[in-house]
Amino acid sequence: MGAKVLERFPAGAPRGSWPAEEYAAARRAEGEPARVVMDLKSDAFLVVVPVHDEEQHAA
Repeated sequence: MGAKVLERFPAGAPRGSWPAEEYAAARRAEGEPARVVMDLKSDAFLVVVPVHDEEQHAA
């Protein structure tokens, strides 16, 4: 199982600001199992949803 990136947010958000978490919470409110992960290589927070193997190959 893989993951599909819905949105990217730079890690340098202002102190007290959590745009990736807010975006993920809004997606979860719509029924998507979104979560936030850190991409250390690009220094960004990614909002991702799980993708099953058959969905990955269809894309």
